[in-house]
Amino acid sequence: MNLTISNLSKTYSNGVKALDDVSLEIPTGMFGLLGPNGAGKSTLMRTLATLQEADNGTAFLGDIDVLKEKAKIRQTLGYLPQEFGVYPRMSAYAMLDYIAILKGISNTQERKELVNALLEKVNLYQHRKKNISGFSGGMKQRFGIAQSLIGEPSLIIVDEPTAGLDPGERNRFYNLLSEIGENVIVILSTHIVQDVRELCHQMAIIDKGKLLYSGAPDKAIESLHGKIWMKSIAKNEIEDHKEKHQVISSKLVSGNPLIHIHSMEDPGNGFARTEADLEDVFFSHIAGLA
Repeated sequence: MNLTISNLSKTYSNGVKALDDVSLEIPTGMFGLLGPNGAGKSTLMRTLATLQEADNGTAFLGDIDVLKEKAKIRQTLGYLPQEFGVYPRMSAYAMLDYIAILKGISNTQERKELVNALLEKVNLYQHRKKNISGFSGGMKQRFGIAQSLIGEPSLIIVDEPTAGLDPGERNRFYNLLSEIGENVIVILSTHIVQDVRELCHQMAIIDKGKLLYSGAPDKAIESLHGKIWMKSIAKNEIEDHKEKHQVISSKLVSGNPLIHIHSMEDPGNGFARTEADLEDVFFSHIAGLA
């Protein structure tokens, strides 16, 4: 089953065009939606989650019309927004049980077995009686995944899931998402390049509401082979290099900026060719160079 998005557009009342004729084909597995803050990622996720209307376009999950058959899509949708609301004084078990009731699982024994199985899956069973308010950030995100899996969804939408997690929690979350993504469509919306590189076989880059790239991360990286050059410079040289070269990124290394530029030819002047990575892909597309 694929998710097929065609010519989706959304303009807010303040004139901001959050989605501009976006078309995507998303297969089963982990799909990364990469873009800077304000790119339109959350607008697309909320639209697919039936939380807001699009102005134009269509979206189909198999033969289900996502934009028109909202009740039907909600039965097969799991959604973990960037910030999801829970009752903090409820235990993890009680909260999952409550959500399962809301999703129509009325049989008490069936619900008990489901809730326990989900808590085991996300490694929270030993904390099932603990109030969610006492959970760490990573535990809350794993709980969020558990609630999104109720009802055996065919489509799971995860919005900025690893922001604020420490490296250990992030790795546990990666492993959990990878396991889930083997059998369903999981859309991972993020501005963190590493998330997409670690998890996704297919991806898209979006900025200012426009789709800039759709395809395999490895293929995107291969397209920049031999075109990325780097150099460590003094801080006061940044503007001069921006005038002379197509600088796509800059980060401090040992106190000095390390810049990456996009160039078809050897720029000379101390630049060294470097292997492109997904971060170079991202910045090159945002800059309109790829």
